[in-house]
Amino acid sequence: MKILVADDDKEIVELLSIYIKNEGYDVIQAYDGKEALSKIITNPDIDLLILDIMMPKMDGLEVVKELRKDSQIPIIMLTAKTTDMDKIQGLITGADDYVTKPFNPLEIMARVKSLLRRTNMQVQTDIPDLLEVGPLIIKKDSHEVETDQGIKIQLTALEFGILYLLASHPNRVFSAEEIFERVWQQESLVSAKTVMVHVSHLRDKIEEATNGEKVIQTVWGVGYKIEG
Repeated sequence: MKILVADDDKEIVELLSIYIKNEGYDVIQAYDGKEALSKIITNPDIDLLILDIMMPKMDGLEVVKELRKDSQIPIIMLTAKTTDMDKIQGLITGADDYVTKPFNPLEIMARVKSLLRRTNMQVQTDIPDLLEVGPLIIKKDSHEVETDQGIKIQLTALEFGILYLLASHPNRVFSAEEIFERVWQQESLVSAKTVMVHVSHLRDKIEEATNGEKVIQTVWGVGYKIEG
């Protein structure tokens, strides 16, 4: 597998590259946003991106916005900003996860492995390959979602995971903590806002494609569900 690391701090790029190579992955390096975007375009086999937010020429959020026009590649953002809103903005833009500087490289690698595992995970075989929920048609194996009118909905790996989890358990309410543990496949050690942001972004995409259909429902004080 191949991972791109983009940060204008060369020491960070070199440090992460060492850990990534030690895990058996190939590394591509970039030192500004435009270079990162160029290398992603010229290396379509890249499996995951680690992007700093604050980079020259084009910042990390701009790179994500550009990529999300036609790519669902997993993205981890690096941020020196510590407020919740800064982190949430990165997720709204389309990133899958974030890590705040200063960070432990081992934490980065744990996030990388988890995200790659989620992206490539095999969903339980007792659940049908194709689910139909309201106006949505959800395809398990290809991770594709489209409306009953044939409109395709581009989702990130995490957004698809949330949608598939809820759709494959109709009428069951999942708390934010349960969703995080099942979809992120790690203990829920972060704010519920992380799940909230992904659900909000997922809803926006569904409503845009279905003329406002409210597929995912909030059960206030409990969590989220999709009615069967």
